[in-house]
Amino acid sequence: MSSPHIRDFKDKHVHMIGIGGSSMSGLAEMLLKQGYHLTGSDNAHSHAVERLEAMGVRVYIGHHESNVRDADVIVYSAAIHPDNPERAWAFAHGIPQIERAELLGQVMEGHRDAVCVSGTHGKTTTSSMIAQMLLDCGMDPAVHIGGRVDALGGGTRIGSDRVFVAEACEYAGSFLHMHPTVAVVLNIEEDHLDYYGDIGHIEEAFFNFCSLLPENGLVLGCGDDPRVRTLLARLDRRHETFGFGADSDWQAGNLATGDLGRPEFDALYRGRALCHVALKVAGRFNVLNALAALAAVHALGADMEKAAASLSAFAGAHRRFEHTGDIDGVHMYHDYGHNPTEMRGAISVACEQHANHVWAVMQPHTFSRVKTLFNDYLTCTAAADYTLVTDIYAAREVDPGDINSRMLVDGMKAHGVNAVLTPTFDDTEAYLRAHWQPGDLVLTMGCGNINLLNEQMQKHGDTPK
Repeated sequence: MSSPHIRDFKDKHVHMIGIGGSSMSGLAEMLLKQGYHLTGSDNAHSHAVERLEAMGVRVYIGHHESNVRDADVIVYSAAIHPDNPERAWAFAHGIPQIERAELLGQVMEGHRDAVCVSGTHGKTTTSSMIAQMLLDCGMDPAVHIGGRVDALGGGTRIGSDRVFVAEACEYAGSFLHMHPTVAVVLNIEEDHLDYYGDIGHIEEAFFNFCSLLPENGLVLGCGDDPRVRTLLARLDRRHETFGFGADSDWQAGNLATGDLGRPEFDALYRGRALCHVALKVAGRFNVLNALAALAAVHALGADMEKAAASLSAFAGAHRRFEHTGDIDGVHMYHDYGHNPTEMRGAISVACEQHANHVWAVMQPHTFSRVKTLFNDYLTCTAAADYTLVTDIYAAREVDPGDINSRMLVDGMKAHGVNAVLTPTFDDTEAYLRAHWQPGDLVLTMGCGNINLLNEQMQKHGDTPK
């Protein structure tokens, strides 16, 4: 049976379960701007919830069947199971339900082009780059990304029906509900193994995603990633590659690293320089993100000189190596990275900031991810001088009792990493304040609520002397 379509509920009551999630809150903002009557629920207050409340959305904290008794349709995320009290009541009373990814696909319909950015990591930054460039090139994009970008005034934008820019998340096959005309594949790595089981099923999901393209669609894939190259070889769709390798269609010519690790390069397309880019965001991985973004806007017909100027002004998305302030002469940063590859990349940028010492503060995310990527976690912070590890952030999961942060810390120590267990935010703050020195850099990492540690410490200010 097909799912209901959101357009059929324009003048009715839409209730969103898990409305505080990065994608759900963005979709809520889009529906609100289009005139839908919304309520929502979540298990905790957050900045996203506060922002929606300020827009007039009634958000219930906690999940109760009374929240949905007047609803005409339910929207829920993949983390909300059928036994959730609100979903269970909806089932019992015949209230139709739409899963978050299906809703995103429905919102995307009707646009001439849709750029869908996929990959295990880098999606938010790359889609933000694309959105900002299209906006600055006068192409009026509709946007749905999982982060907030100052140039966009947030993470969503209605725009025209010319082009839609969206992150394409592979979790639970979410990206299979999209309608891409340009599919970006940044990388394919092991993650979400609680859903996929093994890398083979992940690769197949990416193949199925790219197969959604129409016959004249375009895949932009990282030529440096062997799994992406294998994917491209299987597809019968037009494709281009980006990467550092000499055989990629898009390359970074005359690549140089400037102050604080910020790259500068000529964007080469099949050997021809199209424009020059001087990034404000640091890290070698951001060169690949930038090449992917340039390839996408080029495919849409953007003016490449204007695009390069916009990209050179791109200051990053919030929670992506974001400077949150200084305390005691220590530079505080936060990054959303939550798998080992992302954390390793964020720390590489931290190490280029000329700090006396780099403190990596890790909040591991979900028990299943820690178990499946355990060995990778043990060395991903090795470049930092010190590593602090908080308790695992459960998110959608229940503690299975067979994995914890103490096991991570013990494994890190066995690999020569200077690691300490600081279970709570208060523990972490106390340890940092007792041991850091002026000129140090603290990088908190995770996609849970570890960003609130930065806010907590900033609120407390300098340590009393």
